[in-house]
Amino acid sequence: MKNKYVLRSRISEAKFRQLARCFALDLDARQAAAITGLNRNTTNRYYRLIRQRIAEFCENESPFSGEIEVDESYFGGKRIKGKRGRGAGGKTPVFGIFQRNGMVYTEVVPDCAKATLQAIIRGRVSLDSVIHSDGWRGYNGLVDLGYKKHFRVQHGQNEFARGRSHINGIESFWSFAKRRLMKFHGVPERTFYLHLKECEFRFNYRGDELYAIILKMN
Repeated sequence: MKNKYVLRSRISEAKFRQLARCFALDLDARQAAAITGLNRNTTNRYYRLIRQRIAEFCENESPFSGEIEVDESYFGGKRIKGKRGRGAGGKTPVFGIFQRNGMVYTEVVPDCAKATLQAIIRGRVSLDSVIHSDGWRGYNGLVDLGYKKHFRVQHGQNEFARGRSHINGIESFWSFAKRRLMKFHGVPERTFYLHLKECEFRFNYRGDELYAIILKMN
C-alpha cells in the first residue's frame, strides 16, 4: 500500500497521519486503536515505529555547549527496604545532560562509574562549556579532561544551590519523565529505551507542534 511515510506499509497515508496525530496528543495505543479503527497489534506496531524514529532523531542532536547540567537517575525496579537511589535494587541507571535554556539528552548506562559518565560527557559536551553537577564521584576529574569550569553542589550535605550552580533543570526532566512513565504501569526493559527517548523528545519540543515534527522525521 502506498505510504510515503513508511516503507512497505500496510496502512494508508491517511491512517498513518491519524495515528501520528494520536501519538502527538499522547493518547495510548488502546485509545488510538479506538479512534482509527485499526486493531491493537497494528497500532502497537506503528507506535513502536514512531518511537524508533524519535530515538534516532534524538541521538542525532547537535553537541551541547554553554551552561550544562549533568546528573544520573534510576528508573523502575522494586524498592529494597533501606535502599534508595544508587543503592536500590533492580533499577535502570540513566545519565542525563541538560543545556540550560535548551534541550536534554539521556542515555541508558550500565553503571554510573566515572569512566562511563565521562565518556558520554566527552562525546556530547564541548570543552568550553560550564558544567554543573552534584558531588557524585563519577564527576571527579572533569577539569583534568579539559573542562575548566566545573561547579558542584553537595546534595549529601543538603546543599541544592550555590549561586548559579544547581542541577534543577535536569532534575525537572527526571520528574517529568517518571510522572509520564507511571501511566504505563510499568515499562518492559526491552522497550524502556524507546519510552525514555520519547520523554526526551516531548520535553525538548513541548512548545512545538509535535505532529508536524513526527511527520517530517518519518
